[in-house]
Amino acid sequence: MSGSRRRAAPTTAPGGDFENIEALIDGRGDITIGRIGSVRCAATAADEDQCLAMLVRRPGESLPDLLRRLDAAIGDAYENSVYIDEVNAPPKS
Repeated sequence: MSGSRRRAAPTTAPGGDFENIEALIDGRGDITIGRIGSVRCAATAADEDQCLAMLVRRPGESLPDLLRRLDAAIGDAYENSVYIDEVNAPPKS
């Protein structure tokens, strides 16, 4: 995807719930929440050509908290080119 088609991080006022998720969806991206393989619950975000974040729901984590983490990860991907993949993370030693 060319840089001209990529959406910048949203510039809405701070404090809005899920503003990065909303901007992603408005910009033809998507999020998915549910099972991925052996992962019981994950949240993913992708724009038109790349995965921005794949988060695994933590023990005791509420769904709104998972969505807040996803929203922050989307912002980090657009602002800092940091892409989080907890689903395919290498095994811990």
